[in-house]
Amino acid sequence: MPGRVPPGAILLSSAALCVSMALAAAEIRVPTLGGVLVNPLQASPATKAVVLVFVSTECPYSNRSAPEIRRIHDVFEPKGVRFWLVYPNPADTTALIRAHLQAFGYPDIALRDARHDLVKLAGPTVTPEAAVFDAKGNLVYLGRIDDRFVELGRERPVAGKHDLEDALASTLAGKRVAASTTQAFGCFISDLR
Repeated sequence: MPGRVPPGAILLSSAALCVSMALAAAEIRVPTLGGVLVNPLQASPATKAVVLVFVSTECPYSNRSAPEIRRIHDVFEPKGVRFWLVYPNPADTTALIRAHLQAFGYPDIALRDARHDLVKLAGPTVTPEAAVFDAKGNLVYLGRIDDRFVELGRERPVAGKHDLEDALASTLAGKRVAASTTQAFGCFISDLR
């Protein structure tokens, strides 16, 4: 049938995409606040998942999400999940990020992604937005922390869905994440190209 792609070709394309993404992830090095270059996806054998939470020092949505991000970190970090706070705004200096970590009670798990290496790899467009990678380095979730932000300027008093938490629970259980992408609302990541 003309115009129809054979199923095997689709599987090959998906496999090629995963290999390509894994190779790209292996090359990434971003600085910690101490200036040490790290690949956040290269984790210890005990690491079961890696979470990149894209945040900004000036974004009110990021800042209002801080208690929930800290809570999820505190629940899942002991279970083998490695968390990183990724600051993609080039204007967020090391001093501003340190002050932000302290003001919002975050642990020192910050990375500066001024060149957008991690943004290009994971694909977030706003802060806050989370990307979850499984132990093999596959991106299994990209989206909102929870559904508290309905749209820009409109917020629920409490979240009804806890998307990041659900994605982590599924990943740790070896299950497919039911909603692998969700719409995140927040402040746009500047200079996306």
